[in-house]
Amino acid sequence: MRPQFALIKKPALLLGLFSAISAASVSINTAYANEAHAVPVKSLVKQVESKVIEWRRDIHQHPELSNREFRTAKKVAEHLTQLGLEVETEIAHTGVVGLLKGKHPGPTVLLRADMDALPVTEQTDVPFKSTKTTTYRGVESGVMHACGHDTHVAMLMGAASVLADLKDQLAGNVVFVFQPAEEGAPVGEEGGAELMLKEGLLKKYPADVAFGLHITSMLPTGIIGYRSGPLMASADRFEINVKGVQSHGSRPWSGVDPIVVASQIVTASQTIISRQINITKEPAVLSFGKIAGGVRSNIIPDNVELVGTIRNFDMDNRQQIFKRLKHTAEHIAKASGATAQVDIFENYPVTINNPALTAQMLPSLKRVAGNDNVKEIPKITGAEDFSFIANTIPGLYFFLGATPHNQDLTTVPSNHSPFFYVDESALKVGTASYIQLTLDYLSSAK
Repeated sequence: MRPQFALIKKPALLLGLFSAISAASVSINTAYANEAHAVPVKSLVKQVESKVIEWRRDIHQHPELSNREFRTAKKVAEHLTQLGLEVETEIAHTGVVGLLKGKHPGPTVLLRADMDALPVTEQTDVPFKSTKTTTYRGVESGVMHACGHDTHVAMLMGAASVLADLKDQLAGNVVFVFQPAEEGAPVGEEGGAELMLKEGLLKKYPADVAFGLHITSMLPTGIIGYRSGPLMASADRFEINVKGVQSHGSRPWSGVDPIVVASQIVTASQTIISRQINITKEPAVLSFGKIAGGVRSNIIPDNVELVGTIRNFDMDNRQQIFKRLKHTAEHIAKASGATAQVDIFENYPVTINNPALTAQMLPSLKRVAGNDNVKEIPKITGAEDFSFIANTIPGLYFFLGATPHNQDLTTVPSNHSPFFYVDESALKVGTASYIQLTLDYLSSAK
């Protein structure tokens, strides 16, 4: 079960303190008894903005696939070391963790950025475009930060710079987590947030809360999109191997046709969501992405392979869908004299924003981006392995828009596109968000 989140102490006092601070009179407040920080975050971010952009471009030009982020990890580790943090490397293969200890006692905040790129051949015309190539699953491909993880790394490096300078004002600690393999570990390997936790990330660095963000083309530059509760879906893969009896196409009765059986399974499986799951609780999707079987027109094959994905927003429904898919496939096959082997591979669980933490930190996001620039967004059927962390400790994950305001959001290239483009003026908002969330949370715990 997810841990319950303790409400902050004296929230009215804290909000009153923040609302009383005018932009013209902001100064660093080092008094810690029931007072919040009054740090000029935007001014401090402005001092590191050019460096954040420089880091982003360098990482973008030298992308690395999941579990192979060696250069990126080295760059991050060197930076954190120069800041005076306690640094640990080679966690979950290439992960880097930096611990910043504040001068005063208090809780611990975890900030996370993912580092891996995708097997995508870049088609943008930016001067720092990637020309790197690789062989991915036997196919020649380019390598590109087509999901924006290069910006995540750079923004968190910038946040580390600012927070390290403020360590004497911090009442608590900050754990900077630079995570590999968010896009999924290579076949036969483990990776990502799940492996970092398995290797003891939160046991060695016991954080109270975790914050993460994702750059997106689906929002205008500088707009923050959030949602309390389920934000992103679980993502699971299934494989169904239908075995029949091969026969001549002119005499189907002499065998067992797995193509017909597979077709019935595809059709019947759609009723799992529409007729067997209570979708008033949370939506779900079951999709088939591959059907393979047979070699020519007059031979009924002996087997057919079905591959697909399941997305949903409720962990109980998730298990029900698994159970019913297996039941449906096996019994349809049995009714026709065939067999169906159903294998379900659980990948990422539902990404759930802790409601109490979200409500507490929403003013922090508005302080950074402006009240009108922080918007509640619909659920997203994509998945994110920050979910493993947020299922262990209270977490808040949000999206940062990076599409110029004069562009049509319905036609711009999306994340994972070879034309994916980031308006770098958004980076200062993301960097400031990491910092503001940290300062406000540490202050609220006093």
